[in-house]
Amino acid sequence: MNNRPMLNAYPDSIGGNLSDIVQFLEQPELEEVFQSFYILPSLYHTDLDRGFSVIDYSLNKLLAKREDLDTLQKLGIDLKLDFILNHMSVLSPQFQDLIANGEKSEYRDFFINWNEFWKGHGTMTEEGYIQPDQELIKNMFFRKPGLPILMVRMPDGSNVPYWNTFYQEVQYKSVDAQELMHTIGLQYHQALELEKIIQAQLKDGKTPTQFDYGNYEEYRDMVVDLLESKRTYLGQMDLNVKSPLVWEFYENTLKQLSDYGAKIVRLDAFAYASKEPGAKNFLNEPQTWEILERLQEMASRYHLTLLPEIHASYEEKTYELLAKKGYMTYDFFLPGLIIDALENHSGARLEQWAKELYDNKIRVVNMLGCHDGIPLLDLKGLISEEQIQNLIDTVVSRGGYVKNLHGQKNVYYQVNATYYSALGEDDQKMLLARALQLFMPGKPQVWYLDLFAGKNDHEAVALAGPGGHKEINRTNLSQAYLTEHVSCPVVAKQLEMLRFRNTFAAFGFDAEMEIEQQDSKLMIRWKKEKCVATLHADLMNNQFKMTGCEDGAVAFEME
Repeated sequence: MNNRPMLNAYPDSIGGNLSDIVQFLEQPELEEVFQSFYILPSLYHTDLDRGFSVIDYSLNKLLAKREDLDTLQKLGIDLKLDFILNHMSVLSPQFQDLIANGEKSEYRDFFINWNEFWKGHGTMTEEGYIQPDQELIKNMFFRKPGLPILMVRMPDGSNVPYWNTFYQEVQYKSVDAQELMHTIGLQYHQALELEKIIQAQLKDGKTPTQFDYGNYEEYRDMVVDLLESKRTYLGQMDLNVKSPLVWEFYENTLKQLSDYGAKIVRLDAFAYASKEPGAKNFLNEPQTWEILERLQEMASRYHLTLLPEIHASYEEKTYELLAKKGYMTYDFFLPGLIIDALENHSGARLEQWAKELYDNKIRVVNMLGCHDGIPLLDLKGLISEEQIQNLIDTVVSRGGYVKNLHGQKNVYYQVNATYYSALGEDDQKMLLARALQLFMPGKPQVWYLDLFAGKNDHEAVALAGPGGHKEINRTNLSQAYLTEHVSCPVVAKQLEMLRFRNTFAAFGFDAEMEIEQQDSKLMIRWKKEKCVATLHADLMNNQFKMTGCEDGAVAFEME
């Protein structure tokens, strides 16, 4: 696997669709800048979470064509694509078949029936789901308040709970007077009055069992049954990794991604896939590693490199364990470390981290910004809690938002901001941050908005409503914007650095690294055969010099 620069964007981030991004990459200014392109999963047929709720892995017809992917291959650009391992959309063919056919569905074991999973390990509630014994769930890692279940109505009218770690939404469709007449046997004017009662309370967000039926209380059970029979869902339903059909689906998906031109496959929500009663159900051991090993056997058939996405603190050493098992991993530490270095004018922690990666042959994909926030959980154990809090305070003071897991900062937190705004919207800091990223060990991943020095988009957050904090760093850029800004110094210099990093032979996973730091001065050097690339950075005044020498002659220089 090469370690050359990789663009990162949604298929509609630049211009409006993937064809526009391809045209952007064909421009002279972008020639030889990127070797890879990480296209986020709204590339696929999806519904929620900007692509991370997959209906199926066919291309989104509004955003991408097969010809776009073919053109990227002709440009010499390989792909990194997402495989959402843990869950699929409620609207997936498999879940829709389950809803339609219940116990007769061939996919009845494709998803996780909560009551079957916990049978013998809890108490049945009046609502129809098992409440697991407390000692078995006290250590479970939940992504939202309450039990991770969605009650699903089956063809026989029963309600069955299915495991639902992430998003869910239940929608009730209103009924008109004529339907109430025919179903319940009301007179027309009675039906009109009941229709108004139903519509008003649905608008207030109540469920049918919560309605006040007033003079029509005697019809409660019939109305509830009618509305429940018409309810629809949105959400991401967890897959049952113990089902042979799930593994057949996994293999077919990996083959499909390979056919699209993928070289790297990011395993999203990978650590949630293994589930056992009494386990934390996040990174269960040894089951998690057994799943990964089995996936790797499949991926090898299609010449794919797997990139498991796991957020964990530095002190847990999960990144190290992944590397020892032979996998690339994410460098979720670097974004915060670079901000820390620039704010405190010291390269000591960067030197420490670079040496650890290099000495232990840990292959990473690194980044500054990305579609999520700037990760900070990961820094625990690498820098102090006080230093992490200082980072949070700095980025929030510059317009960022704190993300935490239902109020518990000690469980999980990140800051949502563009990297440029996190740096105080300082062009020179942005350029130095990019230079540091390109010289740190790893394959550099470049968020499109960082490339164009994008600022925090508070208007997008307001429009997105509750939970829309991530939109602060997802602004779509028009073709006109690109044309106007591609020659701006902060953009043009990043492109020049990236082209050097992509084409100069001194870099590579097999190259030699030297790193030295003293006070605010930091030097990083890469050597391979007769090529030498050197970065001298002064973290006090944010100045740097980047050079590339071949056979002793200067081939590239920037400061």
